[in-house]
Amino acid sequence: MKTIPIAIVDDHTLMSKALENMIMENPQYSVIMNHPNGEDFIAAIEKASELPAVVLMDINMPYKNGIETTEWLTEHHPDIKVIALTMEDDEKVLIKMLKAGAKGYLLKDMQPDILFQAIDTVFDKGSFYTDFVAQKLLKVKTEDIKNASLLSELKGREKEFIKWACSELTYKEIADKMFLSPKTIDGYRDSVFLKLEVKNRVGLVLFALKHDLS
Repeated sequence: MKTIPIAIVDDHTLMSKALENMIMENPQYSVIMNHPNGEDFIAAIEKASELPAVVLMDINMPYKNGIETTEWLTEHHPDIKVIALTMEDDEKVLIKMLKAGAKGYLLKDMQPDILFQAIDTVFDKGSFYTDFVAQKLLKVKTEDIKNASLLSELKGREKEFIKWACSELTYKEIADKMFLSPKTIDGYRDSVFLKLEVKNRVGLVLFALKHDLS
């Protein structure tokens, strides 16, 4: 049975140590790194003889936070899978972590079996999202014919709106960037949501990332 090497990056010492102890009780996993921030973790990665397959990444940390560290990993070690661990259920934070390259997103109060399921699924299949995340992300149907049909319905300005919607700008700021009124932007938003069958901005971002619209 192959042991999955894991790294923990979390500035909450008690939390990270408890997490490490829990994981190490299972012979299927091995915690090979445990660091309090992204800066220390990156320094360790650059000198390591063995790399983790999965990283449990806190988001809010000093020196280099989870989003910045995930972006660095995506660029330099794309095979390492990141699972975000956080107390936040903020939609903007979720979008940032997805765009940075995170393959999973768990709240820290999850049950241990969910954690192990997430590690196994990310390791074997590439991504894992709990029911919590699924509630925030509209499931985008993956049938090629349907997606092609959805994309063909988008107009040029709607595609431009989607690109701006994948940024951190508010809808009012997007209106300024596109030299349009907020009311017009609201119209684009409603139209795009309807055409792509998404319910919120996170669903739109996921669709855009999947289809290179961002």
